[in-house]
Amino acid sequence: MSPGLTPELAGSALATELPYLPGVATPSEIMAARALGICVMKLFPAEALGGVAFLKALAPVFPGVAFCPTGGIDERNAGQYLSLPHVPTVGGSWMAPREAVLAEDWARLRRLAQRAGALMRRPEAA
Repeated sequence: MSPGLTPELAGSALATELPYLPGVATPSEIMAARALGICVMKLFPAEALGGVAFLKALAPVFPGVAFCPTGGIDERNAGQYLSLPHVPTVGGSWMAPREAVLAEDWARLRRLAQRAGALMRRPEAA
């Protein structure tokens, strides 16, 4: 996962055959990623770019492209993103807050992971 997309980074990442989610923020960047054969991208920073409304506007223009929005995503709004057919997943630091990781608070991290997983079962994410 990357905050942006450069030809050099994409070339190196694609050569590894590992999963790669380049960050995109504009239609031109989405087109550049598609030209490289990439069909799943990180939309960053999603909320600042217009959030769900922006993704809804992109959907008909870029069929076959899926997004993992990050940037401003939290437990309150994640379900709205996940309700979009071209958003299979979201990312957000709320799922693994720095202080919980540093404190090795595995119980809290487990609870947050369970709550994040439960988002897919909410009606707005159906």
